[in-house]
Amino acid sequence: MKILVTGGTGYIGSHTAVELQQEGFEVVIVDNLSNSSAGVIDSITAITGIRPVLEVFDLADYKKTMDFFQRHSDIQGIIHFAAYKAVGESVEQPLMYYRNNLVSLMNILEAMNSQQIPNLVFSSSCTVYGQPDELPVSEQAAVKKAESPYGNTKQISEEIISDTIRTSGLKAIALRYFNPIGAHPTALIGELPLGVPNNLMPFITQTAIGIRPQLRVFGNDYNTPDGTAIRDYIHVVDLAKAHVISVQRMIQSRMKKPFEIFNLGTGIGYSVMDVIRSFEKVSGERLNYIVVDRREGDVEQVWANPQWSNTELGWKAEKNLDEMTYSAWKWEQAYKKRSRKQ
Repeated sequence: MKILVTGGTGYIGSHTAVELQQEGFEVVIVDNLSNSSAGVIDSITAITGIRPVLEVFDLADYKKTMDFFQRHSDIQGIIHFAAYKAVGESVEQPLMYYRNNLVSLMNILEAMNSQQIPNLVFSSSCTVYGQPDELPVSEQAAVKKAESPYGNTKQISEEIISDTIRTSGLKAIALRYFNPIGAHPTALIGELPLGVPNNLMPFITQTAIGIRPQLRVFGNDYNTPDGTAIRDYIHVVDLAKAHVISVQRMIQSRMKKPFEIFNLGTGIGYSVMDVIRSFEKVSGERLNYIVVDRREGDVEQVWANPQWSNTELGWKAEKNLDEMTYSAWKWEQAYKKRSRKQ
């Protein structure tokens, strides 16, 4: 059964492509390579022994998108990752985020309708909750005004999907995940942003290995135990497995309604300093970090109530924080070693 993974050479997309192939799915990837490399396909192939098809173009290009779907009319489901994802960058360049993230989704939905592709798993985000009134956050929590244009594109995308489903035969599952970190146990794929990282974990590992001179901690005056922001960090392989389970749920007609929403997290909130201390412990490295002002668009603290995902979706996060940070370090070291050989 053929599954399209948009943004499949990216961080979460590549790990999900691996899990799909290991479960027997045929994977086709579309990516514009704006924040990833085609070389990831070699790594996916090395892990699974199967080479996924890669087509390089921008899904915001209507003509190219429709042409692709006409050539791949046998696709049975889509996992849609392709989107810009940096909170800070979205504050600085909101129009770029709205154009890219929303137009690509609308093109995909139109193609799904025209080619009668029934199943969509959408990569959503805990940012749709803004700064929640209650913690931990369940799926029943209010969707509040987004703290960033990035978060707003996720809110609007969910609304677009919901409205489209009402007038079509489509089904969708939105996975609202918290903060993915870590890397595949083979250390062949991991988080490799182009340019300066926007996320905490790759900034930590790149600082530790000498690529970055210093790690910046954005704010230590939050109303949290150590003053730094708190997030629910989840291992990327645990996250990838949830996407495969969601696809299987759709194909096996186990959905309770046409549009379902699940939170993906561990249910544990860790501060930025917790992550730094965990990394220093498992790596044996001392991090050079400095505290700077808060970053616009960041919420103070958020972590998941994953009970609905655990019971209804049949999925549970397995990895702890030390396993997450260690796998990220193992990946960074392996990537540097491979880079030296090239």
